[in-house]
Amino acid sequence: MTKFSFEEKTILVQYGIKKYENEATVTEKLKAILSEKDIQRNIDTLLGTQRVRRIGPENLQNNESHTELPDLPENLKSIIDTL
Repeated sequence: MTKFSFEEKTILVQYGIKKYENEATVTEKLKAILSEKDIQRNIDTLLGTQRVRRIGPENLQNNESHTELPDLPENLKSIIDTL
């Protein structure tokens, strides 16, 4: 697995949520590049900071009315495109 900074992991999870919304699907897709522990930790952090919200028992959504989605760094674009 590639070493990502905490900020990069958070951005990957946010963009994964934007692409899929279903928490299980996001976790499954990101498992190839992040550990399940890192994925869950970042989801919990995003929920706690209100950058992501739950819209049902299994669905997540970026809280774009509260905070903007961060810019996607060049080194992460290809990863998000292949999810």
